[in-house]
Amino acid sequence: MMNKSIRTSTSLFILSLLLGLTLSQPAMADDDEDNPAKIAEMAKAFGLISLEEAQNKALAEKPGMVKEIELERRKFRSGWDYEVEILDASGTEWEVYIDAKTGKVNGVHRDWF
Repeated sequence: MMNKSIRTSTSLFILSLLLGLTLSQPAMADDDEDNPAKIAEMAKAFGLISLEEAQNKALAEKPGMVKEIELERRKFRSGWDYEVEILDASGTEWEVYIDAKTGKVNGVHRDWF
């Protein structure tokens, strides 16, 4: 009987410790920007290609209708990318990544969600 009580107490202690550690983590800021006025301001300040240039390059790569454009800080290497979400004629959603400094297409991926 005593063994079961110790195991329950230990389990509750570990659970409360994990919960406490989870709740005490700082909130992470989002490194994406989707406000067109703010994107234009950042592009000018950082010497990046314009929103319109990024949109034109993305549409040349994947024709369709632009749903959204975000300016994203890259996660694994330095720099910025425009993420252009495009809806093609068949209704498929695509994400086209444009290097915000050079205008080079960094990737085209089907959006599965």
